[in-house]
Amino acid sequence: MMNNILIPLLMDVQNWTYILVGITFTIYIGIAIWSRASSTKEFYIAGGGVSPLANGMATAADWMSAASFISMAGIISFAGYDGAVYLMGWTGGYVLLALLLAPYLRKFGKFTVPDFIGDRYYSNSARIVAVVCALLVSFTYVAGQMRGVGIVFSRFLEVDINTGVFIGMLIVLFYAVLGGMKGITYTQVAQYCVLIFAFMVPAIFISIQMTGNPIPQLGFGGELNDGSGMYLLDKLDGLSTELGFSEYTTGNKSTIDVFAITLALMVGTAGLPHVIVRFFTVKKVKDARKSAGIALLLIVILYSTAPAVSVFARTNLIETLSDKPYNEVPQWFKKWETTGLITFTDKNNDGKIQYLADKDKNELIVDRDIMVLANPEIAKLPNWVIALVAAGGLAAALSTAAGLLLVISSSVSHDLIKKVINPKITEKGELIAARLSAVAAVCVAGYFGINPPGFVAAVVALAFGLAAASFFPAIILGIFYKRMNKEGAIAGMIVGIVAMLLYMMKYKLGWFDDVLPDKSEWWLGISPEGFGSIAMLINFIVSIVVMKFTKEPPIEVQAIVEDIRIPSSGGSPVNH
Repeated sequence: MMNNILIPLLMDVQNWTYILVGITFTIYIGIAIWSRASSTKEFYIAGGGVSPLANGMATAADWMSAASFISMAGIISFAGYDGAVYLMGWTGGYVLLALLLAPYLRKFGKFTVPDFIGDRYYSNSARIVAVVCALLVSFTYVAGQMRGVGIVFSRFLEVDINTGVFIGMLIVLFYAVLGGMKGITYTQVAQYCVLIFAFMVPAIFISIQMTGNPIPQLGFGGELNDGSGMYLLDKLDGLSTELGFSEYTTGNKSTIDVFAITLALMVGTAGLPHVIVRFFTVKKVKDARKSAGIALLLIVILYSTAPAVSVFARTNLIETLSDKPYNEVPQWFKKWETTGLITFTDKNNDGKIQYLADKDKNELIVDRDIMVLANPEIAKLPNWVIALVAAGGLAAALSTAAGLLLVISSSVSHDLIKKVINPKITEKGELIAARLSAVAAVCVAGYFGINPPGFVAAVVALAFGLAAASFFPAIILGIFYKRMNKEGAIAGMIVGIVAMLLYMMKYKLGWFDDVLPDKSEWWLGISPEGFGSIAMLINFIVSIVVMKFTKEPPIEVQAIVEDIRIPSSGGSPVNH
């Protein structure tokens, strides 16, 4: 009898992963079948009748992507204090979105961000520019999600990253194409439950293991329970400096770059089309406010835990591998080594792993994206916990990928085909076009997942820069400045997005090196991840200058702008 109980507990990580991932995928597919979309309204905005609680959970899952689940703690574990810009920028940006944009956009009552821009700026040209911007932002963002899916599959199901990306494509294609926003919304509710449980369980385990405190947010700042009387952060500072790294709790980034990255992430968040569209799915304006508040509370659980996870992972990694004989490394190291995401090169032929800040002497290369996923293995947690983290990483990546794919398909089918190319298309024809667009989007997303321009969070950070450079000024001015006209908005979006793209091409992809200064010489000391804030300012300036020299919007458009800013207890959208 006892043996029958112990057998499942002693299963290896791969079997546990098959079971947990299989169960969660079955749930996602079942929800998609149950909530399949039968109309364009259900496909685009889930019929507009989602409850604030469900929408809050779905928004949280949509928001907490592979970058939040997999990469953010990985960045902080390597960058230390400097990695806090991601916490500040993404959290602050969501507050900005919830307070400044969500209620007004919901009252405007449209399906998509390009739909809002097209109607607010009374121009199909503005709509087309917005569609192009939405596609650029979404494809850049979704590349990071598909890469995250590939990483999880490659390690835990022991397939190569490309095969993992293909599997993820098939799953997300099924429930995004079949269910549209309706299917995605209720799938994301389930995915939030999976991802937050998967993130918190190992964090609590390791916090107890290292400090005796079951609350990770308190544990990582507490004393070690080894009797030394030393604080965990002090120990990590000491380990870091011994290896030649700077102190973990000390930052190296310039103040201007920290400010620029934080601002770019904040305003980029407020301009992300896949998050904004979630506020169109509720019945009333006040429901948009409620769901925004609920989502923020749910997001804070993970975001306040990420710094603790990064400290636990970094400390355990150094203690487990630094100066250890290679032939004695744990089994998890060998498993990750087969994925190519952790590599050892014995430069001095002593058989030991030299993990050092000096690049010429360092023998260990660790991909930042494995830190959260490998953390339970490094800490020797039970196999089911390790597999649970894999299921959580997939839930985070797939939930955001689905939201992004819906933005892409709706931008093509609704904003381009329905509103510009063929206004007489039937609802059935539009629904078919939306689903075909989603299929094409998944294929392109898969390509970018196989060939991403950097580790997951860096790719995602660039998407925020693109959103900041293009959408944020157009949306803010569209809501709060009735004099803003189509000429100003179009010019601002084009100049802003082009400026951001050129900076990315130069300093992220290495283009133009033969005609422009050295790649390392950032303008004003601002990294590509932070340049979105500069491009946003350029957008604002161009928009306002062009507006000053062109005619003001029609009276009826100005009346709409006045109306959407007036609180409404009923919460009904504007009629126009």
